[in-house]
Amino acid sequence: MSITSSDLIYSSPLIAIVVFALLTLIVEALGKDKPILSYWMSLVGVTTSLVLSFIHLDSGVPVFGEMLFQGGFAGYCNIIFLTSALLTILLAKGYLARMEAHRGEFYILILFATSGMMLMAGALNLITVFLGIELMSVSLYILAGFMRKKERSNESALKYFLLGAFATGFLLYGIALIYGISGTTNLLLIHESYAVHIKNPIFLIGGGLMLIALAFKASAVPFHMWAPDVYEGAPTPVAGFMSTAAKAAAFATFILIFNRIFSISGTSLSQVIAFIAAASMILGNVTAIAQTSIKRMLAYSSIAHAGYMLSGVAAANNEGETGVLFYLLAYTFMNVGAFGIVSWVERKDDKNLTLEDYAGLGARQPVVAALMAIFMFSLAGIPPFAGFFGKYYVFLAAVKADMTWLAIVGVLTSLISAYYYLRLVVLMYFREGDADIDKPVPVTALVAVAAAALLVLALGVFPSLVVDMTRGFFKI
Repeated sequence: MSITSSDLIYSSPLIAIVVFALLTLIVEALGKDKPILSYWMSLVGVTTSLVLSFIHLDSGVPVFGEMLFQGGFAGYCNIIFLTSALLTILLAKGYLARMEAHRGEFYILILFATSGMMLMAGALNLITVFLGIELMSVSLYILAGFMRKKERSNESALKYFLLGAFATGFLLYGIALIYGISGTTNLLLIHESYAVHIKNPIFLIGGGLMLIALAFKASAVPFHMWAPDVYEGAPTPVAGFMSTAAKAAAFATFILIFNRIFSISGTSLSQVIAFIAAASMILGNVTAIAQTSIKRMLAYSSIAHAGYMLSGVAAANNEGETGVLFYLLAYTFMNVGAFGIVSWVERKDDKNLTLEDYAGLGARQPVVAALMAIFMFSLAGIPPFAGFFGKYYVFLAAVKADMTWLAIVGVLTSLISAYYYLRLVVLMYFREGDADIDKPVPVTALVAVAAAALLVLALGVFPSLVVDMTRGFFKI
């Protein structure tokens, strides 16, 4: 395979993030424990890659001998990953310093995890999918246990690693079976012969094993067991990054493989995904009601939102694809913002992590409480915020795919979710509390979360700007 100049030009967002990750690694290795330099280098790297992603958003071309697809769908997903990474880096600096765990390798791991996600979204080969998932996963395993002096953080990393290793086994075995039947790992060639291979039970088993691996990464039921414990033990900005960027990477691969390559519309795989979506919405929302820890509540909420997005994947139509893409962008701003506020309120030794600790926040920190209320309203699906239209598009896709029952389940479980989201708002504004949350918020973190809240509102008022843009992405 020869590498051309166009390959390098169109892949510049991915190349930029990898180059900055390696440079930051070298600087960290040669420096004298000055994480502030790694912080600024990671910010520059993510910003550079983000700008390049916007420049090549409409390119939509295969590169490196059809191993990757850059621009278009992949470019849009890159913007989601990089935006989540940028917000996470801005939020993490003050949080890590307060927790006495500010080390430069944190930013290096964020950059490498993001590059793995970008490989997943642009994959045109099953080998590339595997490389991207492993690069992302290994980085996240370490980030989950970054607070290495905390027993709960070590526990979360170990659980995530062990269960993630099983998921990797399912993925590899699925890839092996598909390769054994089709004779290739090239997704475009598999798509061309899909009508023949779908009749082979071995091929279906391979697709099912890949479905299990991706459902694990998306924390969908029944492969969700790791999420509450890992989110609770991981550093709070990392939990926000995992629940948005990592989930977006899983759904990008879901759409690429099951909607565009496998064409699952009307097949048994579509029905399986629909039942997983329904189970995720029901279990996630019902279990979230019983949580007293805000991080565990957001973790079960994340499981429910995976179910909402899987509704669009199960529909396997154009409306479902564009709906999921819109939902991923909106959910990134909603959840990173919510976890960002949790990271402000949190104190050492896991203090201020219960819902009751937010009582009276509206009186003591009115700006912070207002931002949190915006995110809760949006996560609940209340108009005119972005979360409402995200749910509307995926439920509409389910109805058009003759899965009205799935849309009904989604609407009913959304009503359930309103209880635990609005409960937090009630606590902030209508209850008195005495938790230690009166310290000022870091300016950079406040700007990042305020920007996320503004974009949640903007996407809710003008959702068609994103939806219309994404409709022309699928050209492979």
